[in-house]
Amino acid sequence: MNTNAELAHPRGLWILFASEMWERFCYYGMRALLLLYLVKSLALGDEKGFAVYGAYTALVYVMPVLGGRIADQILGSRLAVLLGGILMAIGEFVIVGGSEMLLFWGMAIIIVGNGLFKPNISTMVGKLYADGDVRRDSGFTIFYIGINLGALLATTVCAEVGNIYGARAGFALAGVGMLLGVLIFQLGGRHYSHVSAPPSPETLHSPKWGPLSPFSLVVLGCLALVPVLYFLLRNTEIAGYVLLAVAVYVLGSLIARGIKDGRVQLDKMFGFIILMLFNVVFWACFEQAGSSLTLFADRNVNRLIGGWEMGAATTQFFNPAYILLFGSLFSIMWVRLQQSGRDFSIPMKFGLGILQLGLGYLVILLAAPLAVNYQVPLWTLALLYMLHTTGELFLSPIGLSMVTKLVPKDMTATAMGAWFLSIAGANYAAGMIAKLTGSEHGGGDGETIDAAASLATYVDVYSTMGWVTVGIGLFLVVLSPLVNKLFHGIR
Repeated sequence: MNTNAELAHPRGLWILFASEMWERFCYYGMRALLLLYLVKSLALGDEKGFAVYGAYTALVYVMPVLGGRIADQILGSRLAVLLGGILMAIGEFVIVGGSEMLLFWGMAIIIVGNGLFKPNISTMVGKLYADGDVRRDSGFTIFYIGINLGALLATTVCAEVGNIYGARAGFALAGVGMLLGVLIFQLGGRHYSHVSAPPSPETLHSPKWGPLSPFSLVVLGCLALVPVLYFLLRNTEIAGYVLLAVAVYVLGSLIARGIKDGRVQLDKMFGFIILMLFNVVFWACFEQAGSSLTLFADRNVNRLIGGWEMGAATTQFFNPAYILLFGSLFSIMWVRLQQSGRDFSIPMKFGLGILQLGLGYLVILLAAPLAVNYQVPLWTLALLYMLHTTGELFLSPIGLSMVTKLVPKDMTATAMGAWFLSIAGANYAAGMIAKLTGSEHGGGDGETIDAAASLATYVDVYSTMGWVTVGIGLFLVVLSPLVNKLFHGIR
């Protein structure tokens, strides 16, 4: 029988929890305001706004492929996270300048920073636990609560500050939040130092290429990436080809490592890749939250509560709020199911998560007949996001934990980057899906939207998305015993 002391989590988890919370406050605060800023303030229109938003969020998740490798081979996790946090704060403050050009430069800097921060802090959480530690899934779920506490603060505080005082004020507040995260991370270093050291600390700052040390070369490389990312954000179709090329390289490296390590590891890599593909399906539909669902809220949802009208960006708060409501319950549930031997397999959890996502979109079929003046009740989004959130809790923290179980320890940050690459592809696909809901005029530059046509389009696209994802979820549920065999007993 496990004692309370045995089930207590390492103190380093709480430092990483708080650091990640403020980093997510920064990222989601900016993201909550981004599409409305593109479509309304900069008058780029729906189609261009969705393309930029999709490319930005995709590149945010593709950069961890490089960030994970840099940490594995040069910086170690602590320095990678620290440098990434500083760059993200700088990017937010660049955006505050207010011009379209500064927005794109700021986004490019944030992408580089996020690539260093995101995979490495997640990897550190996994390394706090020994192999086979029953607390690991629970620890990742707790960490996931930190992510969503930051997202909740972002989608309420940042979003409403942006709604009332303008998007630039919201962007500035997001930057301040990131600086707080960096400070907490630095002050708590002793609690995670044993899992975050550079692979060769004695040579990290020593000259190796002329006067350049490995550390200074990484810093210069990060700065050199910024104009490249600026170009990709300005040319979103090229970003899609870059994503495809990186995906081919990463999948090839995973398979090559599996071949090198033998049949069992190769099976695990194939299982990992299969679930990465289903992960793309989930997030491509889920990530409508910051794009098409926000414009849906702006155009076709009655957001009046008494005499107060909730900002369209603020409707994104439902998801993190539900994570905080249900996250602890799920954390306890996974531990109890595992202890009793009744836990679902990882592929089964993924299938059930995708199924719930699809049911969330089908809520619009219940709400559309109740629309008044082509505006559906606010509970439409409340129920939709609730089902999306329970689906997310079946899939996302489990996926993060799975990465740390399936791959060799010297490859964990790189594999975590590969996992985020699947989310990158999903975000790019999400931008393309969102275009299906777009208005011809886009709502920019004073154009009006036909509310009836807008609602009909949203009902058609979301219900189709719902039926398709329900079918895919059921397919994975049926397929899960076969996929689970590839994991060789890992649950």
